[in-house]
Amino acid sequence: MTNICANKRPQDASPENCGDIDMRITRDGTWLYKGSPIGRKEMVCLFAQVLTRRPDGSYWLITPAEMARIEVEDAPFLAIELFSCGSGRDRVVTLRTNVDELVTVDSAHPLRLAPDPKNGEPVPYVLVRDGLEAKLSRPVYYEMVSLGHEEEGEEGSRFGLWSSGTFFLLGSLDDA
Repeated sequence: MTNICANKRPQDASPENCGDIDMRITRDGTWLYKGSPIGRKEMVCLFAQVLTRRPDGSYWLITPAEMARIEVEDAPFLAIELFSCGSGRDRVVTLRTNVDELVTVDSAHPLRLAPDPKNGEPVPYVLVRDGLEAKLSRPVYYEMVSLGHEEEGEEGSRFGLWSSGTFFLLGSLDDA
């Protein structure tokens, strides 16, 4: 993010607010700058390391010298690979994102389903860090569903996945 702001700041000053910049992360996880894809994965990974989400839902790239707001269409990351070890309640599921971050699905990094605004179908997300989520790619979600099983609970039959000692709901099996 060098040279985005015209003025140089002393090293001990807080980051200079550069406002909105023409950077966007699309629904499919593509990072764009001025409408063009950022072709070097290393650059995307570098930007991802300084990405934060504010309590108001805005996304910012923050370095010691500069900070700039960017647009994120859905989730900033995409879960593209699943690793699983163990079985049943002892299973541990870890996901790799498109920026090569590894996140283990657990109580600190929960899995959630949200309805797609267009068709109402469930869309799975996992919390990566500090309010930043990864949307699960379709193949990863299908692989996760293949690892799931039925659980009986107070609410009836549930379908989900155990990871790190926590049950994550993937759907209901009751007609209600």
